[in-house]
Amino acid sequence: MHIAIVSAHELPPETPAIARELSRGHRVTVYTRRYSPELRDRGRLAPGVTVEHVPAGPATRLPEGKLLPYLSDFSAGLQERWGRERPDVIHAHSWTGGLAAIAGADALGVPVTQTFHSLGGRNDEDESAGDARGGPDPEVRIRLERAIGRRASAVIASCAGEESELIRIGVPRRNIAIVPGGVDVERFRRRGPAYPRGERPRLVHVGRLTPAGGAGTAIRALEAVPGAELVIAGGPVTGDLESDPDYRRLRALAEEVGVADRVTFLGRVPHAAMPKLMRSADVVLTLPQAVPTGMVALEAMACGVPVIASAVGAHLDSVVDGVTGFLIPPSRPATLARRAREVLADPTLRTALGYAGADRARSRYSLERIGQELVRVYEDVRAARACA
Repeated sequence: MHIAIVSAHELPPETPAIARELSRGHRVTVYTRRYSPELRDRGRLAPGVTVEHVPAGPATRLPEGKLLPYLSDFSAGLQERWGRERPDVIHAHSWTGGLAAIAGADALGVPVTQTFHSLGGRNDEDESAGDARGGPDPEVRIRLERAIGRRASAVIASCAGEESELIRIGVPRRNIAIVPGGVDVERFRRRGPAYPRGERPRLVHVGRLTPAGGAGTAIRALEAVPGAELVIAGGPVTGDLESDPDYRRLRALAEEVGVADRVTFLGRVPHAAMPKLMRSADVVLTLPQAVPTGMVALEAMACGVPVIASAVGAHLDSVVDGVTGFLIPPSRPATLARRAREVLADPTLRTALGYAGADRARSRYSLERIGQELVRVYEDVRAARACA
């Protein structure tokens, strides 16, 4: 098959890896908006994977909510390219990619599959979500997502919770396939280099710095985990942290609860460096109030590190409570502190959780398995289109 992957916004960090996996047996082209004047029309995203940068709006990075005025140009660029080089199946990402892909494929008879990653702005922490920040308000966005879900040949949900939410907004159950996110188990593995650390037990929180991201819960919990340090990865790059209001709020919180000397803010950590950071941890924390894919938990599990995760969304499918880590209600610092103390005090428990997590990540969430499941969805929608 010739598989077209469409993302009007910046690509999710796992996209190059899954595209590379798909390219082992298929031809893969990724289409995304040109966000820099330095980008060539066509390049290589990964071995065996071509990327095409489609001009649409200013050649600069934009939050997703500000892309709507440029989606017609993006879809016209897709249609022009697909007219010359017709794909066999299209996989669109997010509501912006879905709108553009469905319009671009309208006259071609090519099936479109759709992954939303979030719905109505409720499942993510996108700075562009919401009318005041340049995007459609949640009700308008839900109507768009409902229309995309009904037009797409299949909607790919990452977990059972997302499937239920898709059904609630009006996507037919028969159109939905559950395929979780995949983790690169060769890069995220138990053995390998780790960030340097001292003698203190180390908790690593990975996620956004926004109020719903969970970092504040981790800081409050640290007060009741004596002797441990907390390393927080997320937000802008290190040099821009001081100008970030969420960082300043969390820094003030750390001072308020008396743990500032045990909290380190790294800012945004490149995805390629994340395995080293996770392997330096005794426990990885991922505590957002909503979890579309749960990639942090999967990557930590693959590294053989125990996970304490919020009991929501994709975490409910991926983290086996008491086996590969622990699930706790969001925004419960006392519960988090109790679980952290339990894991840090018991090396045998840490080892058991780590081995179980690595086994589960490799057996259920490897890129090879997820790639196979995606291909089955693509083959099914092609067969259905041929019958129709």
